[in-house]
Amino acid sequence: QLQLVESGGGLVQPGGSLRLSCAASGFTLDYWAIGWFRQAPGKEREGVICISSRNGDTTSADSVKGRFTISRDSAKNTVYLQMNTLKPEDTAVYYCAAVRRFRGCSISPSAYDSWGQGTQVTVSS
Repeated sequence: QLQLVESGGGLVQPGGSLRLSCAASGFTLDYWAIGWFRQAPGKEREGVICISSRNGDTTSADSVKGRFTISRDSAKNTVYLQMNTLKPEDTAVYYCAAVRRFRGCSISPSAYDSWGQGTQVTVSS
């Protein structure tokens, strides 16, 4: 059974860093595009960043460029979201998602068909 589990969320001060993990079971992440998304209270889910299955190309939202990076550890079947210089507006539940796709990736939520349960990130002093 295909499963994604996020971890690493928590409370951090503005300007701080967090690393989220998305661990996969039941399938090999190498052949899937992976995206990170977030949803703040009262807002729609938005795409943050994604990584392609083959060559590791990434796409990110303008709001996180230069601050967030995504990486893949094939040995651990895990994708990471490194978040630096966090701002209060980054506060949200963060989700990872997967879709079997051989080229590129998308940060549109509708492009993904398998989702994790989410992890809360709160940026506050």
